[in-house]
Amino acid sequence: AYRRRLSERFGVFLADEQRENRPSIWIHAVSVGETLAAVPVIEEMLLRYPRHRLVVTTTTPTGSERVRALFGDRVFHVYAPWDLPGAVRRFLKSVQPELLLIMETELWPNMLYYSRAAGCRVLLANARMSQRSADGYARFSGLTKNMLEAVNMVACQSATDGERLRKLGLPESQLEITGSIKFDLELDAGLRASARGLSDTWTAGRRVLVAASTHAGEDEQILLAFSRLRETFDDTLLVLVPRHPERFESVYQLCEAGDWQVLRKSAGQSPGQSTDIVIGDTMGELVLLLGLADVAIIGGSLVEHGGHNMLEASAWGVPVVTGPHLFNFTEISDLLTKAGAMIVVHNPEELAACLLELFSNQAQREQMGTLGQQLVADNRGAKKRLLELIDEQVCAGPSPEN
Repeated sequence: AYRRRLSERFGVFLADEQRENRPSIWIHAVSVGETLAAVPVIEEMLLRYPRHRLVVTTTTPTGSERVRALFGDRVFHVYAPWDLPGAVRRFLKSVQPELLLIMETELWPNMLYYSRAAGCRVLLANARMSQRSADGYARFSGLTKNMLEAVNMVACQSATDGERLRKLGLPESQLEITGSIKFDLELDAGLRASARGLSDTWTAGRRVLVAASTHAGEDEQILLAFSRLRETFDDTLLVLVPRHPERFESVYQLCEAGDWQVLRKSAGQSPGQSTDIVIGDTMGELVLLLGLADVAIIGGSLVEHGGHNMLEASAWGVPVVTGPHLFNFTEISDLLTKAGAMIVVHNPEELAACLLELFSNQAQREQMGTLGQQLVADNRGAKKRLLELIDEQVCAGPSPEN
């Protein structure tokens, strides 16, 4: 997938036939997570800026697939250029953006320098900065300070993230604390109806454990805890969703090797009573599958990856269980844990004990789910403020060169 579109990495691609001298806004989302976070913002921008062409870039094939599936030809999509002077200049010459909107915190010196040199304004949206990332950027303090000074505005998820960015050199006048747009997730009527239909055909009253966005080293822990859970609740169905599609086959084989009855979601069949595990090997359906769950384990946290978005489960009213490695979602995980909507475990034994407790106590599951839904509702509004900042940047005209 990378090789087939290698020229795009050097800023060489076919021109957009729909350009017609329209002004452009460049939206950069690294991979699937950033792309999904950007969806409601991009949808709103398509309505607000009908005269503008939206150019959406990613750096991964999975992110690219999501952009094409979600937006089709409503946006112009190519891979982001590698951060080489020639590649970035070629990209900018072809696209000529008025505004560069970078989702979360993806800082590249040539991207920022040449964008500003071309008069393009730069806005970091839904920005976060873990302590681990801040320590890494601090090792190149001069370069980091120059990059941050090239940014016109940062819409930051939390005051803690903002303070780390400020210490790295971001001028305070260019910092706005907006909260996380991940709280603005809406479960529309169509999605809810699809989840109800899937539940009717899949579960037939069975308990459902969804393990979402798992990484290598987590599936084994989850399967161990699941086997302990099945000793007490032998009808429980596990829906196991690896984070990356290249792992779908290996996870399927891992489950088969454990003598589980396994079904691929992509097979298009409903699990029978003898099915133990369904592998979620389709793209773009994680939120739907979470709508089936009695309990959700959120991956990226049982190994040192930093966690993934827990709010998708909470929006459904599903209690959340994670591992301890949550440095990419510190503020959100703290809020959910303090609210009583999430439980953190540290090893497979704790995970198994936690699952047994939750599946034994419907009242606790319902209480955790309600608290999570309320937290999501109480923290909505970041999208509205971010769109206001985008309006301000679009209306501000060309950015002066640093």
